[in-house]
Amino acid sequence: MTSLMSAGIHDAPQQSANPYVLAGRPLRQGSRLEDTARFSDDVWRLAPAIVQVQERTVVLNFPTIPARFRPAVKRLFYALLCSELESPPGEDRPAIASVRSAFGELKRLLTWLDSRWPADRVELSAISPADLDRYNRHLLTLFPHRDGAREAARAAVRLLWRWRIHLGNDQLRFDPLHLDGWGKERTQRGRENGTGRLPEDVLGPLLVWALRFIDDFAPDILEADRRWHERRAAGTGRVTSHRVDERLQQLLEDHIEARRPLPGHQGKINISQLAATLKCHRREITKRRETIDAVAAAVGVADAAFVDEGIQGVLDGRPWIKAVTIDHTLPTSLAALARHLQTACYIVIAFLSGMRDSEVKHLKRGCVEAKRDEEGNTYLWRVHSRALKGEEDAEGVEATWTVCEPVVRAVRVLEQLQPAGQNYLMSALLHGSGQPKKAGVDRAVGVGATNQNLNLFADFINELCAEQECTDTIAAGQGHALRLKTRIFRRTLAWFIARHPGGVIAGALQYRHQSIQMFEGYAGTSDSGFRAEVESEQAIARGEVYMEMIDSHQHAGLTGPSAEEAARRLTDFGEHAQFQGQVALDRHRLKRIMKRHDPAIYPGEYITCVNDPAKALCEKARRGNSEGLPSHGGCLPLACRNVALTAENVAAWQREIVRIDGRIASRPTLPPRLRQLLESRRAEIVEFLTANGQEAVPA
Repeated sequence: MTSLMSAGIHDAPQQSANPYVLAGRPLRQGSRLEDTARFSDDVWRLAPAIVQVQERTVVLNFPTIPARFRPAVKRLFYALLCSELESPPGEDRPAIASVRSAFGELKRLLTWLDSRWPADRVELSAISPADLDRYNRHLLTLFPHRDGAREAARAAVRLLWRWRIHLGNDQLRFDPLHLDGWGKERTQRGRENGTGRLPEDVLGPLLVWALRFIDDFAPDILEADRRWHERRAAGTGRVTSHRVDERLQQLLEDHIEARRPLPGHQGKINISQLAATLKCHRREITKRRETIDAVAAAVGVADAAFVDEGIQGVLDGRPWIKAVTIDHTLPTSLAALARHLQTACYIVIAFLSGMRDSEVKHLKRGCVEAKRDEEGNTYLWRVHSRALKGEEDAEGVEATWTVCEPVVRAVRVLEQLQPAGQNYLMSALLHGSGQPKKAGVDRAVGVGATNQNLNLFADFINELCAEQECTDTIAAGQGHALRLKTRIFRRTLAWFIARHPGGVIAGALQYRHQSIQMFEGYAGTSDSGFRAEVESEQAIARGEVYMEMIDSHQHAGLTGPSAEEAARRLTDFGEHAQFQGQVALDRHRLKRIMKRHDPAIYPGEYITCVNDPAKALCEKARRGNSEGLPSHGGCLPLACRNVALTAENVAAWQREIVRIDGRIASRPTLPPRLRQLLESRRAEIVEFLTANGQEAVPA
């Protein structure tokens, strides 16, 4: 065989002309390098290098590449995979999932070239700017409305330039990025997070139904799951013939007494289900068909066999379903309902924790930690998983998230739903046709399957609403298709924290506390970027408030110690926001303006903070460890010189005085110490408002 060195690979390992392509890569526990793919193999199986539990097994199938380009493609992907080779300056080796994606994109390019080039042109160095210009137009035809798909295709082509030192005579002679239109989408979008968010009228019902599954419907599904596992574990154990008569008689009497149909399948008595229930062979049931048929004539035959008929969960005062069935083709089968329950848990965990999909998928049995006080009362919940994005270690690092109780309830349900030997809580369930006989203890469902399950969950809820005449459907609105994806939950949470502190999810105090938990428990353990996402949303929200104030000239009517400074900053901001004589409210332009010219004014209910760290009294800003941001949790509004007041702020203080007056006048009479504190608080507020030219109580 021709050596790799002579084929054009620089720095190839000298000890072998047929090296292991995964050499130097971290391997999954239990995998040996000696069992992995070698350079000469036609198919490279990359599963041993997939160390994240949610990622799917992938292969590089080189026979699908046109034969004349196959040697060059092998050299490129060997360089991308083998960590023992030197990377080009400034390049990092891509993750396995990225390698597989790039393979597919290059296959697209080379198949397209193979149909256009003459047979004697075999070196990729012959690719010309004209070729790539035509290919770019081809991509526009394939993906006219998918900027991301076109960018991914072009990025893969650039690998022929970026990794050219390993391609010998096949290296690309120019950087495609300099071609017209090649970097168009990236230039327009930058690297901004383009993930959308769930509208409130979608998120509300989605979260409510997920919690209903966890709190109201889970007992029925878990009981059916328990019975299903019991019958499965019973295996081939058989009762004696005379015991069959006794058990069958009792079973039939139960059906007659309850007027409950016998289990069926496609309109006929389900012999297999009866045999499984009685723990006997099918022929024992067949021998007694005359007796069974007589009972069937009296009580009927059901559409399916039941795992559990004793439904406890209710919806609007009625059982939420009639029964849990074993027919996996029915919407109320155990396979479907268990999958929906797992999806409901995913929704609650993903949205209320801020965890990424990969982080949810690494949750294990026993991941919940409870912090308790001296009396044993829980005051803090934490979950442990692995943070993966942005970490140098491919397997990620241990991380902790502080969470609320609904997340804990979701985790507890998942622990019951998985078999005892399964560690990962988001592993594929065993019910249904085609599922494995044993749970894989080291794998979780992939992101594609979860995306599909999210939409199946919404479809089931909408069908249930139609059947039960409920109005809280999960719909995207008329003319819009609902497409739920895993990445949307974290983005939506960032939006809610920024835009709706104390919003619609769990009431003002609880949700405000939730936003504090996000920063304490999540941003503090890993370079997650979640805090940056939230602060970006908060900045845009503040920018919109600034524009409204400027447009209505509210900034000219501020009062308080920093009123003049606030007016000056907002006037300057308004000048930067002007574009050809008009105020620009485009989100992307506003984000850029806020990044460059943020006036550092923070509107609040009682005060508008005009942040100047030198004057700030709040503890974090005074210590200088809050990245220049004020700490509203430690705000001293009646004493701080960074305070400005809007008309809404003044009204909030006046309402506070009215509330205090109501407490003081309440009966029975307040304890003297509490009355003294309230009177002192009232006097401070009155003094504060009077000093700033405002009436303590409106006329």
